[in-house]
Amino acid sequence: MTYAIDPELLPWLDMLPAVTLADHESLLAARSSMAQLSEVLPAYEPANPVDVRDTAVPGPSDAPDVPVRVYSPSNRTAAVPGLLYIHGGGFVMGDLDTFDAHVLRLVDELGIVVVSVDYRLAPEHPFPAPVEDCYAALTWAAAKADELGIDPARLGVAGESAGGGLAAAVALLARDRGGPRLSFQYLGIPELDDRLDTPSMRAYTDTPIWNRPNAVYSWTSYLGAEPGGADVSPYAAPARAADLAGLPPAFVTVCQFDPLRDEGIAYAQRLAHAGVPVDLRHYPGTFHGSSLVETAEISRRMFADELDALRRGLRVTAG
Repeated sequence: MTYAIDPELLPWLDMLPAVTLADHESLLAARSSMAQLSEVLPAYEPANPVDVRDTAVPGPSDAPDVPVRVYSPSNRTAAVPGLLYIHGGGFVMGDLDTFDAHVLRLVDELGIVVVSVDYRLAPEHPFPAPVEDCYAALTWAAAKADELGIDPARLGVAGESAGGGLAAAVALLARDRGGPRLSFQYLGIPELDDRLDTPSMRAYTDTPIWNRPNAVYSWTSYLGAEPGGADVSPYAAPARAADLAGLPPAFVTVCQFDPLRDEGIAYAQRLAHAGVPVDLRHYPGTFHGSSLVETAEISRRMFADELDALRRGLRVTAG
């Protein structure tokens, strides 16, 4: 198919990582490509001093500790909002370095504390390992709020792609387990539905970076079984959740030429029907991961919207 991709993005198509997920060999190649991408992307130099430290937090029951990276404004004088950040990568790729520059910029711009979580990856560690790692990091951040300088009344969760799906699942777990009360959820181009049956998922078989074949491999790896089965947990695929009432306010983004587009739109609609305050943004001419082209006007708008959403959702105060 041909796609009406934003003209500013077109020259970059051949330079963006070509992700093809078909078997274990291709997964290893994709992981290597993602690791190289984080090395060649421009570093972000914060305007304000930021403390960054790696540590490990208690993992789920009978599981190893979970590595996290904590970003804190060095000059804060009082408790500030906190954010659990969950990286993307189709449940099978990515680590703390993948979105390091992005998270550093969020901390610099907003003056918040971010706990970025290095959850275990599928297929080596299928559901529920990744989401339970993320939830363990959330409960640790809430329990250590005073030590971390986080205002527990302004604690949110955010993620991109598979991280957006995991963020939605963490919000469901926090609600259903009576866990930390979240004030906000940012679901960036989220991967939410293993049934793979939306119009965008059926149509977009050859879109850049992410497409239906990659999504099939992603969900098969994460579930440890063929996707679309009758008994898939809503904590694996949040689109499966029967009841979305009582979840924190949400900001959901989707890209036009992304197979995940329609499941993001549908989830936002269902949140609204359940009485959850939700803001949905659809970006024309974009594709999954097109925000890597940071110089494009549409990418700058996407990041500005993310900053604004987090500022409002976490009730960030200036100064």
